[in-house]
Amino acid sequence: MIFEKLQEIMEENLSIERDEITLESTFESLGIDSLDTFQLVIEVEEQFGIEVESPENLKSIKDVVNYIEEKTKEKINS
Repeated sequence: MIFEKLQEIMEENLSIERDEITLESTFESLGIDSLDTFQLVIEVEEQFGIEVESPENLKSIKDVVNYIEEKTKEKINS
């Protein structure tokens, strides 16, 4: 669910083909630069209702999915 939504966000906002995005993909391998990362963070925050505090620590799609899972759990439990 989170991964699929992330693929959708990246396809719409960064023009990256969905089939190129895997959990193992890194930002570098997808050609995502700092401006793209900023745009992605904004979209993730809006779509999932969370705040991304340290985007520089997110290096791969798996990192982002894990971060979103953790933050949404915290939100539910608070």
